[in-house]
Amino acid sequence: MERNLLLFSLPPGERGRLAPHAEVVALTRGDVLFEPGDDVTSVVFPLDGTVVTLVVSLEEGRTIETATVGREGALGGVVSEGFLPAFNRAVVQMGGTAVRVGAAEMQSVKRVSLPVRNAMVRYADCLLAQVVQSVACNAAHPIERRCARWLLTLHDRLDSDVLPVTQDLLAEMLGVRRTYLSGILNRLHERGLVEIARARITVRDRRALEAASCECHRRVQEHFSLVLGATYARDGTLVSLDPEGAPGPLLTRRALLA
Repeated sequence: MERNLLLFSLPPGERGRLAPHAEVVALTRGDVLFEPGDDVTSVVFPLDGTVVTLVVSLEEGRTIETATVGREGALGGVVSEGFLPAFNRAVVQMGGTAVRVGAAEMQSVKRVSLPVRNAMVRYADCLLAQVVQSVACNAAHPIERRCARWLLTLHDRLDSDVLPVTQDLLAEMLGVRRTYLSGILNRLHERGLVEIARARITVRDRRALEAASCECHRRVQEHFSLVLGATYARDGTLVSLDPEGAPGPLLTRRALLA
């Protein structure tokens, strides 16, 4: 459980409540964890290197990413009791391992554990913030800035500057044609921000990539810090969460108004 930051943020005794119900599962790129309308019967916590995206498929055929979840979070019945229909599709983009806990078992633990309940509610708030900010970003910001934001979001969740992502996948997540995306990536490469190779994009200048992005990435980071006590390394990687140490609702409101 120490390879998922949300689980590792729990006190050892509270993690122990979840341990009997947890199983480690292997996820392969392209696996669909749930489709719209499916009953959500479990909570999935991606471990190091595993990344899942929440996407919405449009009738016209395009697929738009609304949130990216890695070792910092979870998908499924995080707040609800589970067995509620999913609204969107959850697709594994970076294969690896994950911890899976049944939704009913998670709900039973939350009933008796305030730290577990607090962590899940705070994370759900941060996930919603990511979704809402993504909607605003897709509607208001040019594709160049959205591309930089997506690369930063993935970089936050991996322990490497090398992002194992294809241009086809990135184009799909951004809802644009691959040929159009290639021109954008080439411009980022010419400016020294990234290197492009087959099936991978390497971040070369994180600070410059942040400057090329819109404010959406920064705002989500700030919300994670405020609500979940997130700590980021100098290179931007998310390294720890501390929901118990995050400010309470009153202090959070004061920080937002400051």
